[in-house]
Amino acid sequence: MSSRSEDVRKRMLKRKKERERMEKMNHGRLFYSEEERHGFDRIPSYDIGPGEGNHPLFKKEVFLFKVLASACLVLIVAILFRSPAEKAEKFQSYVKQTMEQEFQFAAVSDWYEEQFGKPLALLPAKNTGEEDKQDIDEDNEYALPASGKILEDFGDNGQRIMIETGKGAGVEAMNEGLVHFVGMKDGFGKTVIVQHADKSETWYGNLDGIDVNLYEYISKGTKVGTAMDSSDGTKGSFYFAIKKGDDFIDPVQVIKFE
Repeated sequence: MSSRSEDVRKRMLKRKKERERMEKMNHGRLFYSEEERHGFDRIPSYDIGPGEGNHPLFKKEVFLFKVLASACLVLIVAILFRSPAEKAEKFQSYVKQTMEQEFQFAAVSDWYEEQFGKPLALLPAKNTGEEDKQDIDEDNEYALPASGKILEDFGDNGQRIMIETGKGAGVEAMNEGLVHFVGMKDGFGKTVIVQHADKSETWYGNLDGIDVNLYEYISKGTKVGTAMDSSDGTKGSFYFAIKKGDDFIDPVQVIKFE
């Protein structure tokens, strides 16, 4: 009987020591979870309180870093697009091909307006105020870029034609579309490229001045620039090209020139 009592006392003493050890470990803590009260490890909680950001799916430092990196990337791209240096041209061409040619802004904007009546907010809006200014014959699908005669045929280079105009003549958009390039192009000089709803492009090169902005949605007949004056200063001329997919086509097949 005394042996049984001794065993009970030993167990009670052992539990008391264990309890004292746990209290020393948790000294200074005011609150304990139910798990800790019974000797188990505390189950981690991911609730975020004010001023906390320790959730495994959201870290404030990582989020701020991503925002800063995105802002720096946009700034770098903007600087490179503003740079006239030839080294930046390859980068500009790559970005434009990725952002514009693979995603047809003009085609999507045209489809959206047909379906829902108004251009999508994320896409360039059409300048409806200018559409009635320069109306072209309804029987003629396209507008002439400028009145003049052809100096160089498409067969001379397989890309473009050269049109002679009067001195300081304006060059107009063949059809409505999105301006997706403004700058220098090899073989074209100072150039404006307009992307149309049918995924074709019209190129207006050898310009002396440019009157449209990048990513501007322009209507048919809008002045895109001014033809370059000839060396003797009596005439003007500009390059004109039509591109469908990866190939240039003869503009004479599409537009009837005088």
